[in-house]
Amino acid sequence: MKIDILTLFPNLFTGFLEESIIKRAITKGKLEVNIINFREFSPLNNGQVDDTPYGGGPGMLLRCEPIFECLDKIRMDDAYVIMLTPGGKKFNQAMAQEISKKKHIILICGHYEGFDERIKTLVDLELSIGDYILTGGEVPAMAVVDAITRLIPGVINEESLDSESFNNDLLDYPNYTKPREYRGLKVPDVLLSGDHKKIQEYREQERMRATKENRPDLRK
Repeated sequence: MKIDILTLFPNLFTGFLEESIIKRAITKGKLEVNIINFREFSPLNNGQVDDTPYGGGPGMLLRCEPIFECLDKIRMDDAYVIMLTPGGKKFNQAMAQEISKKKHIILICGHYEGFDERIKTLVDLELSIGDYILTGGEVPAMAVVDAITRLIPGVINEESLDSESFNNDLLDYPNYTKPREYRGLKVPDVLLSGDHKKIQEYREQERMRATKENRPDLRK
């Protein structure tokens, strides 16, 4: 998979790409990530990429020219373009699974008050990671990249994916490791029983319980 990220703050991604699963995916050749500073595509001598909105109003908007020019250069026929914006569809695991099947993804990180509306004509999907406002689209871009990278075949163990939260609209079951008891807190006996059928039944019951208590909206 190839991911191009359009941003005004490329240094924010340095540590993100050099650690953990993302780095391993890149090292294995499963993932290619390119960070592109779209300020370089500004038509203005001073590199300006924003301006005041027509009709008045607060803040500054991203001009359309840098994004159009950048996409003209990097977009291939199979590219899937995502705009990260608070007004987009809310990102979830099902969307992550669908996006992870794409070969070439382009993420556009917004900033300032928002985008010139004409930029949306280039976009396949407007995406939000939640009902709150962030300074820019860089943190959402990292969240999306992290979520879909884990789903690329060969990046992590497929068995680990099967029981994760949000599969079958359920949260994950509780897990324990050594020691068996710590400060009076004990590992449930069923997990020590060696009875795999009972362990599986326990885990399914716990998934239902956790979902009902913490995310009942998933079962609607």
